[in-house]
Amino acid sequence: MHHAIAKGVVLGAKTDETSHIITLRIGPMTLPANTSHMKMPQPPDLVWSIPMNGWLLAYHPKLVDASGNTVPGTVLHHVAFWNENRSDFLCPNKEEHIFGAGSELTDWAQIPGFGYRVEKGDHIRIETMIHNPTANAYDDVFLEVTIPYLNNVTPAPVKNFYPTWMDAKSCGNSSYDLPPGLSKKVGSVLIKYSGVLLGVGGHMHDYGQQLTLEDSSAKDPVATLTAKTDALGHLLSIPVVTFFQNGGYHFSAGNMLTITATYNNPTGKLLPSGAMGIVVGYFVPQDPSALNSLRHPAPSQ
Repeated sequence: MHHAIAKGVVLGAKTDETSHIITLRIGPMTLPANTSHMKMPQPPDLVWSIPMNGWLLAYHPKLVDASGNTVPGTVLHHVAFWNENRSDFLCPNKEEHIFGAGSELTDWAQIPGFGYRVEKGDHIRIETMIHNPTANAYDDVFLEVTIPYLNNVTPAPVKNFYPTWMDAKSCGNSSYDLPPGLSKKVGSVLIKYSGVLLGVGGHMHDYGQQLTLEDSSAKDPVATLTAKTDALGHLLSIPVVTFFQNGGYHFSAGNMLTITATYNNPTGKLLPSGAMGIVVGYFVPQDPSALNSLRHPAPSQ
C-alpha cells in the first residue's frame, strides 16, 4: 500500500532508571473525521535504539491528546514493533515482531519470571497506521507505550521468552482484503523448536468475530478467542488466555499450528486490506540457546 507520509511525527523515548519504566511517545498525529487508513497520511517508520542490556517485561499502550486526555482506541489501525537485529523463529523471512496493537489496545501484561531479552543498541522499527472511522476529528494525538524493564544482571533474574506471531496469512503480509459477508481465512505455520506457550491474545480489525489456534497433535483447539465488538461491528477487545499458571502449553518440533480468522463484513463491499487475523503469544524454548542463531546485524539505516 502507498500512502502520503504524515509530516512532523517523531518518536520520543524516555527512560526512568528509578522506576525502570521506558515511555515511548509517537506523534503528534492529525486525524480528520471519517477518514480511512487508505486516505489518511501515515506516520513514517521510526527506529528506537534499545538503551540497555536487559529484558523488556510488558507493553502498555494508550492514545492521548496534547493535554493528556484519552483518545479512543478505534483510531489506531495498528502499530507494530520489529526487532531488526533478530529474525522471527516461526517465519525467518521476517524480522522478530515483538509487540503490536490495534484498536483493541490490548495490554501486554507482565508474566512473572519471564522477559524479552534485548541488547543495547538493538534497533526496534516502529510501524504505525492510523485512521478515523468516527465523526469526531482529533488533533495532536500521541501513541504512548510504557514498557517496564530489568537491567542486565548475573544470574539472569528472568527466563527469556520469544514473541510468537501465528498468522492466518502464514508467513506472508498480515493484511488481506475482506470480502462482504461471512468469511474465514486459514493459515498454518510449522513449529521448529520444542517448548511451551505461556499464553495468547490476538489482533483483528473491525467486523472480526473469532480467532482459533489449533495444534496438529491435539484434538481440541489450543485457544478460541471471541472478539467483542460494538453494535456496528467495530472491534472493542480480544481476550487473553494464559497457560503459564499450569506449566504452559507444550509444543513439539514438527507440530503444525493452524490459525483461523472469522469475519462478518456487513458493508456489502470488499474492504481492501481490511482484515488481519493474528494469534499472539509468548514462547519459551526447551533449549534456552536454540534461538540464539536468529540474532544478526541490523540493516544499514
